Amino acid sequence: MASASSSSPAPATPAAPSASGVWLGTLHAGPKSLRLQLRLDLEQTPPKCAIDSLDQHAHGIPCTATVTGSTVTLDVPAVHGSLQATLSADGNTLDGAWSQGVALPLVLTRQASAIEPKPPAIDPAMAPVDVAHIKEVMDKDLAAALANGDLAPATDGGVTIGVVQHGVRSIFSYGTAKPDSVFEIGSITKTFTGLLLAQSVQQKRARLDEPVRALLPAGTVAAPASGPEITLLDLSAQRSGLPRMPDNFHPADDTNPYADYDKKALYEFIASHGVAMPAKPEFAYSNLGVGLLGQALAERAGTSYEALLKKEITGPLGMHDTAVTLSTSMRARFVPGHDGEHKPARAWDINALVGAGGIRSTAADMLTYLEAQLHPDHLAHAVSATPEGKTLAAALAASHVVQGEAGQGMHIALNWLRVDESGSFWHNGGTGGYSACALFNPDADFAVVVLLNTSPSDRHFMDDLAAHVAQRLGGKPAVSLGPPSQ
Repeated sequence: MASASSSSPAPATPAAPSASGVWLGTLHAGPKSLRLQLRLDLEQTPPKCAIDSLDQHAHGIPCTATVTGSTVTLDVPAVHGSLQATLSADGNTLDGAWSQGVALPLVLTRQASAIEPKPPAIDPAMAPVDVAHIKEVMDKDLAAALANGDLAPATDGGVTIGVVQHGVRSIFSYGTAKPDSVFEIGSITKTFTGLLLAQSVQQKRARLDEPVRALLPAGTVAAPASGPEITLLDLSAQRSGLPRMPDNFHPADDTNPYADYDKKALYEFIASHGVAMPAKPEFAYSNLGVGLLGQALAERAGTSYEALLKKEITGPLGMHDTAVTLSTSMRARFVPGHDGEHKPARAWDINALVGAGGIRSTAADMLTYLEAQLHPDHLAHAVSATPEGKTLAAALAASHVVQGEAGQGMHIALNWLRVDESGSFWHNGGTGGYSACALFNPDADFAVVVLLNTSPSDRHFMDDLAAHVAQRLGGKPAVSLGPPSQ
């Protein structure tokens, strides 16, 4: 009779644990701590990866994950961060280091379920408020924020709000800001870049379906070996497949991170990455992509982005307080910026990626811009009398044409995002010391701009504030503007 050992099959090798799931850990930097929640689904195609910064009220920050054996590597371009960790043998711990300028130890443990964001508190609806009375309503609705919230005296916070409804304007401010204060508008700049593209098309300097490679200096990047390549429209519709930020973005000064990223660095990245379109193009927000678009349009025009902006948009519209480089008058009214912890933050000097976020402006100038968006066919005679102004009405209308889906009930035009339910077009923006939001609704004939001298990293107060104003104008329940604890 054969022995048991000779007849029994060899024991199966246990399957390696998967890193998919919900993970929670805490970063410690001196006296400060910050909870990070990681959501991984590696079985999806493509894999799903997102980080929630719970104490900063920032959820769904996109990331990419690579797993090699028991090593898990994450890249989080939006915050210039990365994580390299080792998955424990039991699959319940990720032990590693978070890098974001400096490396900090981070241990994440597997969770049975995710900590979901609390729904915002909602103020009851009131009858629709017209532009003549919006300030007195906002005085009451912002009372808590002004007393002990995002605009409390200790924060040095300042906000300017501009509203136009049926051609009537109201501009008012709170805290350290004034009605004519100058702010950085961050990524709202992208809508100007989209309009510059529309102007170039109307003036027959470019085509929407033209490869971006054709606008760059000769020899910058080779054509793909096969398949379609990135066009100007792909860049503006945020479907180019380019990453959110280039991998050769290494700021010498983290307080002014874009200052030293010049054309040479941008073109080196594009040459290395290539301009082939992804097999399945889909909406993916890219500062790099729109920055490249702005640079390409400037190259085609034989000038700088700032000079092109003035020639094609701000000059014809008479927007004398909107520029990349501050004039003497603008500098005198440039309100100091603050980071998410309300500490002083320096202004950003954006170099090659200026078309993604480098414009400064005032509420009055932004209302001029938004009124042109509301009524492209009613531009003043002085606007259409200029050579560039002759094409501006058609370019504005073309910049509103939907080009693809953007998720979360939205579509994207030439960088403007359109909310399907309301019909509003919008874009927000943030830099190291400022945040902003602009929206306009052609059907209801109103527009709102909110400019805040605080970075959006801590809480999306500025987005809530812009939504609140629009909701009051429409007579709808409004997101509360009180402190988060209320």
